[in-house]
Amino acid sequence: MAVELMSQPFRAKHIDLVVGAESRGFIFGTAVANVLSAGFIPVRKPGKLPCATRRCEYALEYGTDALEIHADAFQPGQKVLIVDDLLATGGTLAAVAGWCARRVCGSRPSRF
Repeated sequence: MAVELMSQPFRAKHIDLVVGAESRGFIFGTAVANVLSAGFIPVRKPGKLPCATRRCEYALEYGTDALEIHADAFQPGQKVLIVDDLLATGGTLAAVAGWCARRVCGSRPSRF
């Protein structure tokens, strides 16, 4: 029921890909991708993904961290939904959103 409610606002948006950041974003992200019939893209800590990756470093309230995503994860113009189940400082979400926007549309994120 929770996943259905999370997915409902995006059903008519024709989402192509759902992105989930390690590891909490995998829990709901994969389920939302399934409901929306979309692909799922994991964003992981450095060194965890096979194949060529792109790295994104970002600031946290207590330091810095980094995430990686497959270099070929997106195609220009695809609609991407980012799912995470925790928002503390927002650093991880902001880093993933900025990275996705630059790769998919060459600009800042859009809001639905």
